[in-house]
Amino acid sequence: MANVALLDHALDRVAPVTGDVAVNVFVGRASPDLAARALLDHLTRAARPGVVASEEPERLGTAGAIGHLRPWALGRDVLVVNGDTWCPAPLSPLLEGWDRRRVRVLVAGPEPFGPRARIVASLLPGAEAAALEARPSGLYEVLWAGRHAAGRLETLHWGGPFVDCARPADYLRANLEALAALRRDQLVAADAAISGTAVLGRGVVVGPGARVAGHLRRCVVWEDSRVEAGEVLSDAVRAGPLTVVVP
Repeated sequence: MANVALLDHALDRVAPVTGDVAVNVFVGRASPDLAARALLDHLTRAARPGVVASEEPERLGTAGAIGHLRPWALGRDVLVVNGDTWCPAPLSPLLEGWDRRRVRVLVAGPEPFGPRARIVASLLPGAEAAALEARPSGLYEVLWAGRHAAGRLETLHWGGPFVDCARPADYLRANLEALAALRRDQLVAADAAISGTAVLGRGVVVGPGARVAGHLRRCVVWEDSRVEAGEVLSDAVRAGPLTVVVP
């Protein structure tokens, strides 16, 4: 996001809270998911101390993934964040005053907790995390909703930006909001090559090693991607040979 991979953004936010991090990834056995393989390759290249990759045997959902990680967690309290969400909320305040008995969630915006709440992060006591099973299941269904009804879930609120990057349009919007947070119209990596024919408008992010000779407006150009002279990209993401235009 703004030339920081979403995964690295999540890991950077977690780092001040804990040095032991597991990234849960599903890689299909019959036809490996290219995105999942890219995540695993990225983690290997980054070689972050204390960060391990856990490959799911099937798509488990968030609760099932925590159950799958039970041997790694060893009964410890668990902090859960989504790797495909952009949110600059610091996580250290989430731990302040926590009684380590109730589940705690950080919700984006003033809306009350519920099935449509935008969850920034959640803290699970060790006993609650250890009780989750390694089967396809979501945290809201198997844990949050019941604890909330029983008065055993504590809610905190974050009033800053939050974007779930599930779609290309969301990913582009998150980059634009990240630029706004930085008070920048453009962000161009130092080793990107911008030719004399290039025209860079507002809302442009150009990654490391990219080569740009065309016109850009409200675009993200991934690392090592090319935009040739004469090309005009507006409201789009260029990732290698792939271009996704956001309607």
